Amino acid sequence: MHSRCGNKPSIKNHMKLILFDVDGTLMDSQHMICAAMDMAWRGQGLPSPEPAAVRAIIGLSLANAMEQLSAGADHPIDDLVAGYKQAFTTMRAAGTWKAPLYPGARAAIESLTRRDDCVLGVATGKSRRGVAAMVETHALEGVFVTVQTADTSPSKPHPGMVLEAMRETGIGPENTVVIGDTVFDMAMAKNAKASAIGVSWGYHPVADLHEAGAASVIDEFAALDSALAVLWPAVNGEKVAKIHA
Repeated sequence: MHSRCGNKPSIKNHMKLILFDVDGTLMDSQHMICAAMDMAWRGQGLPSPEPAAVRAIIGLSLANAMEQLSAGADHPIDDLVAGYKQAFTTMRAAGTWKAPLYPGARAAIESLTRRDDCVLGVATGKSRRGVAAMVETHALEGVFVTVQTADTSPSKPHPGMVLEAMRETGIGPENTVVIGDTVFDMAMAKNAKASAIGVSWGYHPVADLHEAGAASVIDEFAALDSALAVLWPAVNGEKVAKIHA
């Protein structure tokens, strides 16, 4: 897949920046994440966290996630992080890494890349290596203009990822939206004074997404264009953006 959005564009005032979360939004990776957590915790001789607890922290950077799962217990966070990373390396080497895109994700991305008024990016708690694996596996090379990960940014809901993506593209918060499935995504967008659209198929309840600041929550990717049109309505033939504080 390749498009104009895959290259650094000449940013104009009308351009929009659409930042996607990955896990739980674009890609259904919960089974892989739970399996890697199980391997990491058992590797330290610790009981594995419950899958529901793991789903609740998906979206945070790895160290923050481990700390929350530890719930104040004196667990070796650095060793758990290393074990988790090794688990994913092992699964990829064994060919058992399977995290499909959600239904409609590819079609939505392809539709957006055909537009001449937007650029796409990623803002995720995954590592850059994890994003690269997704891009390679699902043939998304050249799609995302800006990729913000836990390698270089503070964990969500800190606004750092969104702020850096806006800095890289030259697009302001009034023309930026985060698409995500967790309250961390919604709060990150709000903290950056950008907008947020939630998705209902991910890992956090819809009511929580609304409470955290989602402008809307969609039930399928086919509804994304309509949600964006509400967020950025056409006035006199021009796309204008609403600023969400």
